[in-house]
Amino acid sequence: MSPQVSHPVFDGHNDVLLRLRRSGQPDPAKAFLEGEKTGHIDLPRAREGGLAGGLCAIYIPSPTMAKDANGDFVPPAEADALAETLAMARLLFDIERRSDGGLKICRSAADIRRAIETGAFASVFHIEGAEAIGTDLDALHVLHAAGLRTLGPVWSRPNIFAYGVPFRFPSTPDIGPGLSDAGKELVRACNELKIMVDQSHMNEAGFWDIAAISNAPLVASHSNAHALCPHSRNVTDRQLDAIKDTGGLIGINFGVLFLRNDGIKDPGTGIDPLLDHIAYVADRIGIDHVALGSDFDGTTIPAAMGDCRGLKLIVDGLVERGFDAAALDKVTHQNWIRVLEQTWGG
Repeated sequence: MSPQVSHPVFDGHNDVLLRLRRSGQPDPAKAFLEGEKTGHIDLPRAREGGLAGGLCAIYIPSPTMAKDANGDFVPPAEADALAETLAMARLLFDIERRSDGGLKICRSAADIRRAIETGAFASVFHIEGAEAIGTDLDALHVLHAAGLRTLGPVWSRPNIFAYGVPFRFPSTPDIGPGLSDAGKELVRACNELKIMVDQSHMNEAGFWDIAAISNAPLVASHSNAHALCPHSRNVTDRQLDAIKDTGGLIGINFGVLFLRNDGIKDPGTGIDPLLDHIAYVADRIGIDHVALGSDFDGTTIPAAMGDCRGLKLIVDGLVERGFDAAALDKVTHQNWIRVLEQTWGG
């Protein structure tokens, strides 16, 4: 981390592990550590841009982009998903081992604070879509022992635990059924293990099922305000209010598809719509409940940002809108650390 960065960013979601896994690089860990010319994140660019760390997702794409009779993406088989999950987890562990202290896998809020203070990239082992986990939940317990600390039960497709909200515009997130019995057991097990349950990609019925079961703050790691962009992936005002009531947060997604009010995937979109979502959530439920959830390496972001080195544009834009230093600290990193500490304990 550059010592000139006054507001380090701890980010709620990135897909750098999948990008590295699919890159064809002979040594993807080395590529991340030494820097690349593609994608949104590597260690040198993170240091330059003030990206202090974040939730590093393990997401397993559908085997093909084909859809079932209901128009939903078909999830990978459990065995295939587990194999890919282990491969990406190994990649993350390999990066840490070879980073000479440049990246730390964090298992506590104290670990995150220490990493930021020492200039290490504070990485949290996250799973997006629980297809690698069976109903016996054996894999959940093993993955937790290996460092898993946050989990989204679904991506935008159904699995044995819940119904992931499909990508639709314009649409509410009220599409499909809620948690299955297995999904309810998964949430209870995550609460017991102190694993954060991520609501992003969850449909509305599933959101309220989790709200009824979970004893932890409600979190949507990379979603936006439905009132500004009526995409099915975004969060309604009622859901935002529930997030506030539990002391949770929403991490604002940089994807232009989830920012614009017309649903157009235009990389020429400027920074203002992103700032609008931050300001809207801060006004609606308070500055303590909004953070960043970029979706770097997993979505189309405003071209003006380029990659994680463009984070300064967000900070500068918020300053222009009257956000003071204390508010900037909360949005850029403190809110995430607070909620993770409250969820994980200690």
